[in-house]
Amino acid sequence: MADTAVASNATFLWEGTDRRGKKIKGKTMAATEAAVRSDLRRQGVVPSRIKKQGKSLFNTAAPITPGDIAVFSRQLATMLAAGIPLVQSFEIVGTGHENASMQKLIMTIKADVEGGSALAEALAKHPLHFDDLFVNLVEAGEQAGALETLLEKIATYKEKTEAIKKKIKKALTYPAAVLAVAFIVTIVLLIFVIPAFEDLFQGFGADLPAFTRVVIDLSVFVRTKGWILAGLITAAVVIFLYFKKRSRAMQQFLDRLALKAPIIGPIVQKAAIARYARTLSTMFSAGVPLVEALESVAGATGNIVYEEGVLNMKDEVATGQRLQQSMENTDLFPNMVIQMIAVGEESGSLDEMSAKVADFYEEDVDNAVDNLSSLLEPLIMSILGVLVGGLVVAMYLPIFKMGAVV
Repeated sequence: MADTAVASNATFLWEGTDRRGKKIKGKTMAATEAAVRSDLRRQGVVPSRIKKQGKSLFNTAAPITPGDIAVFSRQLATMLAAGIPLVQSFEIVGTGHENASMQKLIMTIKADVEGGSALAEALAKHPLHFDDLFVNLVEAGEQAGALETLLEKIATYKEKTEAIKKKIKKALTYPAAVLAVAFIVTIVLLIFVIPAFEDLFQGFGADLPAFTRVVIDLSVFVRTKGWILAGLITAAVVIFLYFKKRSRAMQQFLDRLALKAPIIGPIVQKAAIARYARTLSTMFSAGVPLVEALESVAGATGNIVYEEGVLNMKDEVATGQRLQQSMENTDLFPNMVIQMIAVGEESGSLDEMSAKVADFYEEDVDNAVDNLSSLLEPLIMSILGVLVGGLVVAMYLPIFKMGAVV
């Protein structure tokens, strides 16, 4: 139902005059032209021309990203802190957004708020973009009368968690791109270059070196049966992605494997702890009860192993056990983290200590990712050299052998 409501809005271009008689123009997201006209008049604008913007065949709307939601949270918090009413804040943020999909989403939420819905209720209609953590914090802010403060906390939380994700993705994108190029270059050499050398070697009338023979046989296999191998690899990838998305057992296996993997494992663990601490700090500082907060914290860790561990912690805390003890029972947290949380519990500053843990581990993740990038570069260059250089050496070995005989 929410998706249908989003799709029903359209972009309208308008021209008119403001209260001082000055000509102005702009664009607005609304369901009908009458809604645009009514909205403009409420803002003191007398519309002279309203036109529905046509859809381009080549300019499709970009998808809404977590980064868009983070920016939206920051903009809305800034507007409310400046004393601008909520509905007008939505209008300003929505019409100024470059992403048409985000415009539609914001204007749909604005329409729900105008219709009398609470902001948390309006956001909850779009679970793909606003998770339980976001909705719960907004609801807490509305009930406490400090919505702009909570939106500020949400924006900071979103920005920091997205920064970690982008940092890790950036570190992995470069080696993946280089290895993909190396693979493509290798396939091109095997299909187009090696056969030319094979024809040349047939006129030698001598046995080829074993390495050269292996490379030529590999070239023949790729040219004749490569499509079978490509089909098997494609099918394996599709099956893997299918079960990874739908099978919790598969996800749990992969997350456990990621935590135990050399080099990558410590980074994954630190990132999960950083998200745990940041979310706990944000929820607790908003006045959300600890047991209820842990429910949202579990889903925010980004790793099923930690998610299940935090859910077990929630059950133990609900029975009266201290958070420190429940963290020890999971065997997922370093002693330093447990001790800092214990100090926070005893001093009544759990949100502050959790924030310090998050700051420490976020910086640790940044450093670890930078070190990983430095470590991977020479390793990738070595792999690239072995792949391409090995093929070149294999093709020139018979020529070198023939030159030595002469």
